[in-house]
Amino acid sequence: MTRLRILLTGASGMVGRNLLEHPAVSKFEVLTPGSTELNLRNFDEVKSYIEKHCPDLVIHAAGKVGGIQANLREPVGFLLGNLDMGRNIVWAARQARVKRLLNLGSSCMYPRNHVDPLQEEMVLTGELEPTNEGYALAKIVTARLCDYITREDPTFQYKTLIPCNLYGRYDKFHPKDSHLIPAIIHKIHRAKQQKAAVVDIWGDGSARREFMYAGDFADVVVCAINRFDSLPVIMNIGLGYDFSISEYYHAVSELIGYQGAFSHDLSKPSGMARKLVSIERQTVWGWKPMTGLETGLALTYDFYLKECLQ
Repeated sequence: MTRLRILLTGASGMVGRNLLEHPAVSKFEVLTPGSTELNLRNFDEVKSYIEKHCPDLVIHAAGKVGGIQANLREPVGFLLGNLDMGRNIVWAARQARVKRLLNLGSSCMYPRNHVDPLQEEMVLTGELEPTNEGYALAKIVTARLCDYITREDPTFQYKTLIPCNLYGRYDKFHPKDSHLIPAIIHKIHRAKQQKAAVVDIWGDGSARREFMYAGDFADVVVCAINRFDSLPVIMNIGLGYDFSISEYYHAVSELIGYQGAFSHDLSKPSGMARKLVSIERQTVWGWKPMTGLETGLALTYDFYLKECLQ
């Protein structure tokens, strides 16, 4: 029997590498071109690649990603990089008549300052968080393009998953580019090694975030491939609960064995007060994550020790 041929963008990133490690992926034929083989910011090159290889399904996981510091430092790059890649891969797939595409969005697409869980229909209903607005705008446009293509011709099923924040193996740990959890791991590890008495936390630590282990997200992507027809056009992927920034710091400190104290730098931005996605559609669809925070942090720290400190 012919194996399903999948074009995966962003195969070298955290999501892509966790997906490729999933045991069920071996039954697919997965194309994983790197940037030297396929420049996603060049439309003609993307279109030619897709026409040549004729994938049955495209998974768009590529993106320029980073934490608050990186987004504030390079808003133009985050907007244009993600906009170009998203537009090119989705429109090239449509031009090449690829019937199925799975686009990976971001919870940054949602309006800022909502305490209640963020529902899929809330996209474009309010002001975005300024600290990552460029990235969010690019992700919204790509998701909308997928939706428009399906609306115009339902034989093209272009769908979007919106994951909550992710962390795990193959994450970025350097402070210049890291998100919250890998940044905390790196900071606490260094503090322990240097016997630092105090570790600083941006903001007052009360902001709440929902972080899913990337291996779990890989699992839901595999489920989406296998159950594509039943997948909603747009669906959140999350835990259904969150933790405060301070709680993440304390959880990592306990894991690593750091005995120092914490101080709060109130001059630094904390981002949104809360960003928790609604998992109503996910629950009805029939999937849930299996990795708890303690286990996920341990797996991530193990990767950090083995792969990032050599």
